Amino acid sequence: MSIRRHLSRINIALALVGITALALLVLWLLTLPPTMPSYAAVREAYRPSEAWLRDREGRLLDSERVDFHARRLGWSELEAIAPALRETVVAAEDRRFSDHAGVDWWALGGAARDRVSGKRPRGASTLTMQLAAFLAPELARPGARNWRDKLRQMRAAWVIEQHWSKDEILEAYLNLSGFRGEAQGVAAAALTLFGKTPAALSPDDALLLTALLPAPQASAAAVARRACAIGRRTDCMAIEAAAVAMLGPARRLALDPGLAPHLAAKLLREPGATVTTTVDLTTQRMAALALARQLQGLGASRVRDGAVVVVDNATGDVLAYVGGVGGQSTAGAVDGADAYRQAGSTLKPFLYAQAMERGWLTPASIIDDSPVQLDTASGLYVPQNYDRSFKGLVSARTALAGSLNVPAVRTLLLTGVEPFRDRLWDAGYRGLTEDGDYYGFSLALGSAEVTLLEQANAFRMLANGGQFTPLRIKMDDPRGKPRSVFTRQAAFLVADMMADPGARAVTFGLDSALKLPFWAAVKTGTSKAMRDNWCVGFSDRFTVAVWVGNLEGDPMRAVSGTSGAAPVWREVMLALHRDRPGKRPTPPPGVEHRPVAFAGGIEPARADWFLAGTGQTALAAAPPEARRPRIADPVAGAVYAIDPDIPIDRQRIRVATMGAVAGHRLQLDKRDLGPADGQPLVLAGPGQHRLLLVDPAGKAVDRVLFSVR
Repeated sequence: MSIRRHLSRINIALALVGITALALLVLWLLTLPPTMPSYAAVREAYRPSEAWLRDREGRLLDSERVDFHARRLGWSELEAIAPALRETVVAAEDRRFSDHAGVDWWALGGAARDRVSGKRPRGASTLTMQLAAFLAPELARPGARNWRDKLRQMRAAWVIEQHWSKDEILEAYLNLSGFRGEAQGVAAAALTLFGKTPAALSPDDALLLTALLPAPQASAAAVARRACAIGRRTDCMAIEAAAVAMLGPARRLALDPGLAPHLAAKLLREPGATVTTTVDLTTQRMAALALARQLQGLGASRVRDGAVVVVDNATGDVLAYVGGVGGQSTAGAVDGADAYRQAGSTLKPFLYAQAMERGWLTPASIIDDSPVQLDTASGLYVPQNYDRSFKGLVSARTALAGSLNVPAVRTLLLTGVEPFRDRLWDAGYRGLTEDGDYYGFSLALGSAEVTLLEQANAFRMLANGGQFTPLRIKMDDPRGKPRSVFTRQAAFLVADMMADPGARAVTFGLDSALKLPFWAAVKTGTSKAMRDNWCVGFSDRFTVAVWVGNLEGDPMRAVSGTSGAAPVWREVMLALHRDRPGKRPTPPPGVEHRPVAFAGGIEPARADWFLAGTGQTALAAAPPEARRPRIADPVAGAVYAIDPDIPIDRQRIRVATMGAVAGHRLQLDKRDLGPADGQPLVLAGPGQHRLLLVDPAGKAVDRVLFSVR
């Protein structure tokens, strides 16, 4: 009987052991923690919300927020965090941090006692347990407050303590904690709340940041009370004021210099990325200040926006990329350096280079700057000069340097619109996506849309003897293989024409913003309705391109070709060449320099450059008898309207001819009007009319159709 009772007791004991073991196994399985990553894996997976833009020397230019889930900056090493913050956080959140293995049993006991006695329970989570919740968000999900979740968090903390050092735990905790709003990590908190780096935090800053940890959205008063308690301060007035300032709207939000916001928005796409650009910080700051001063001086009522690009001629490296300077801009987010705008007269150098390359013009060739009307598919095209005046007979040098419009249109008649459009495409102007007919004769005056970057590189191509390579904006951009757009000789001739202050004096005067104390070639341009003003030019080492205008497209007011972009161009060029002035380029083989005289006092005698074999010592305007007889007015397709309020006899149409018309006669609708050089005034009734120019043999050598309504 006693043996049976003894065996029964053994069976009961074994059953209890089995049940206990099973219960422990179930408890072990129920509280199994999520897998905890290593410190190295956490660092590897960490991604800031920002990306950073640096200059060619590694200096910070700007930053851009890329990830909007949380505000994270770069990971802060423990040594880069102020000791005051490290010590304050440990003292307030986990004062036995250096002694426990992940769980503070004394704190747990105190929390249990408070709960039993009905007191408000104190926090018992260690820094390691809180870190476990950061690494496994399910441990900190809303409602995760029961015993099972707490045991899982404790077990996760033990795992971390087995594989991480204390310094690694504290460092990760400070980088992953949420402090205020979307600011996650000590770097973001220090920046957004104090405008400081983590290393620069003061003891008072440390108290305030530590006070935010248990209640990131607390009021300034609540944060100040907790900070005062943590610091055991008796006088809390300074802390209270600091809390209000910390959480107020006037706090600083950025430490980076903010020198290239448009380039940052263009290049920064990946969170945590650092992009090293070809930009030079000193040049970038100088260009931005020059543009800001000019826009401020002109005033927002005249012009609001501008952009500057500086390029190294030899390498194609963009040394300055100023897409705008804010100020009173109403479209500050638009990148003025990469926005398509109408080119104005800045395309003329490429037109003259094409004509001279083909031998159709020389810098000394005489072109007639007088009114011209061209018949186009959309009606009459009547180009005007900037100042609405005409200079008469001028040389091609004067026409380009003085930016005269009519000679440019006459030059386009030589080259053809389609070949000119194709050459501009070769020069890197990728906005010219239509064929030549779309642009028509106005392409000579810059009716196409271009960007400031395209302008800078196209003019750099001329500085490099007609050789084109792509620009480099990032240090890892490849260096493109050069390709020829113009001959070295044509590029040299055009550069010499643009650098001639005497030739441009006919339009800009002798003492304009374009004049520098060293050699530089430059071209200005103003688009239709005064919406854009350009100044692009180069020395032997640098190309500088400047645009001013209004990014919303409204016209500028009282801004001329030399009062808008040119002063910025001048200031930047002077700064770039402060130590070494620009040098005149060496003439390439295949050009010759010889004296030339102009008959009739068209221009003063001078020495000029020519393609080898095309030089002339004397030039004169072609006499009338050398010109083809033709009808100059009215032009083909002209439409005249009879005004009922004007006497009909005063609404006659003047007929004018050009060229060798001696012996020729005019006929209107088969009715003889008399000698062709008589400039008769004709009265034509409503309807379509045919005007003929007839030679002495009775053959029609020119005809014009016009109508009267």
